[in-house]
Amino acid sequence: MHIVIIGTGNTATVLGKRIKAAGHNIVLVFGRNESEAKTLAAILGTTYTSSWNDINNTNAELYLLAVTDDALEDISQQLSVNDKILVHTAGAVSKDVLKNASRHYGVLYPLQSLRKEMEPLTEIPLHIDASDEQTLKLIGDFANSISKHVTVSNDMERLKLHVAAVFCNNFTNYMYTLAEEYCKKENLAFNHLIPLIKETASKLQYHSPSSMQTGPAIRGDKKTIQKHEQLLAGYEELHEVYQNLTQKISEH
Repeated sequence: MHIVIIGTGNTATVLGKRIKAAGHNIVLVFGRNESEAKTLAAILGTTYTSSWNDINNTNAELYLLAVTDDALEDISQQLSVNDKILVHTAGAVSKDVLKNASRHYGVLYPLQSLRKEMEPLTEIPLHIDASDEQTLKLIGDFANSISKHVTVSNDMERLKLHVAAVFCNNFTNYMYTLAEEYCKKENLAFNHLIPLIKETASKLQYHSPSSMQTGPAIRGDKKTIQKHEQLLAGYEELHEVYQNLTQKISEH
């Protein structure tokens, strides 16, 4: 397919590389920041623009709108691609935000934490939806060319998955951040915890998280909890988080 990519961030970069590797023709990269558009276009071996007028003057069949959730509505109001397929990549935004920009629109939501420098073999599950069955089939064919894991999910299903992903990824990474900061202040190597993190994550493929909960809170080990809280007495934020999570785990 002939593709226009609108956006220059992590999602645009990662999906752009996958699209190119799958043999599709990326005819144009659009970015409001011309320098960033030029950089991504160079990576993808194509041309770039920062002018809305250039977007419609292509032979593109699909327009990939990979921008922030907050920018979607504003940008979609500036687009008019008529019969071409227009998709956005957001998990928490309805597909219908695009209904005035194209008659054939949908969603291509990557349920993965995307960074520009991520490994090319990383699994990227895609959740898709569309305005009509014909468009859904075309988006599905395209999605299957760049991912081995494609699922049709409506607006509410994607939003719920997005909430769950925040717990699994964003909140979990915040816990890693707190642990790393604590280790630094206590002259400990955070790397000592990496095997534990990997082992915990790997078990999720075969077991329910609730069946794998370990630690002093689930055991009701009050002596260990007391020792931990004494160590955290000088860390107000950490102490508060520790107490709250300990209570939640013990009550679950």
